[in-house]
Amino acid sequence: MKAIVYDRPGHYELAEVPTPEPGSGEVLLKVLVAGVCGTDLHIHDGEFGPTYPLTPGHEVVGEVVALGRDVVGVAIGDRVAFDNTASCGRCTECRRARPAFCLHLIAQGVNAPGGFAEYVVTSADRCFVVNDLAPEVAVFAEPTACVVHGLDMLNLQSGSDVLLVGAGPTGLLLTQLLAVSGANSLTVAAPTAAKLEFAARGGADRTIKIERGADLSAELMEVSGGSGFDVVIDATGAIPVLEHAIPLTRTGGTIFVYGMAAESAQLPISPYEVFRRELTIKGSFAQQFAFDRSLKALRAGRIDTEGMITHRFGLDEYADALAAVADSTCIKAVMTPNGQTW
Repeated sequence: MKAIVYDRPGHYELAEVPTPEPGSGEVLLKVLVAGVCGTDLHIHDGEFGPTYPLTPGHEVVGEVVALGRDVVGVAIGDRVAFDNTASCGRCTECRRARPAFCLHLIAQGVNAPGGFAEYVVTSADRCFVVNDLAPEVAVFAEPTACVVHGLDMLNLQSGSDVLLVGAGPTGLLLTQLLAVSGANSLTVAAPTAAKLEFAARGGADRTIKIERGADLSAELMEVSGGSGFDVVIDATGAIPVLEHAIPLTRTGGTIFVYGMAAESAQLPISPYEVFRRELTIKGSFAQQFAFDRSLKALRAGRIDTEGMITHRFGLDEYADALAAVADSTCIKAVMTPNGQTW
């Protein structure tokens, strides 16, 4: 089969590799569609803990084409999305209900083979049957699960005034769930008009077009009525955005770091400001115990993905896929390793 294979940061090839065989409790999937996200750009650069050789791709929908021994719950021909992470269940972090921080975590697309390939093997017990969802809807299951976990971590108080900076795929998913999660008002700020139109349709009360690298403080503080927002969410991972988060946060409010910054990035903050104004800084990493709720949101229409996929690529166009994700005109890019066969 064909697969994208990295042997070191920044260096990959479209290689011919053996088609994997499912072991006990595993299934072989023909990859229908695999999402490309900002995390894949970090993995390309050697961040996020990749193990080589590596086939990336962690947002995957596939068709079951072979079963290993003792598989239950899925059948040949089923279309499935799968949780790309497997925790040991025994280490300190697992015993504290934090499987994403498992000391022995297996993460397909990061330190185990992922979905930028014609076929991938995964555990049957991490598969969710999505025969009722179109593949290009089901491919949002993993990023939506990350958003659901993010909202678990945020624990938004009803009636909060929220500022969300960033309208990429996760920003737009956040917009839709924040709009039904008790926010009094939701302001979305981003540099791309087309993405802000999506945010408005997704439930944002107000959208503001901002220029990259511009000082956000004056205009956004005015929007807040001069007192700041109860919650400021960064969905960009950009340090210039995060530098404005504390000044834009109301006394007693929360700064929520959701976007993924480079591992080497540093954010200067004033501890005194955090102390004096009783601010809270929170983060959210990956997803935990959220995949089933993600699919419920997609099935119920709480998450509307219509039109969000703007770019589609074959395996031989992987370089173009990475470039698209880095381009602000792209909302969501996906790989179709076997062509659009559904």
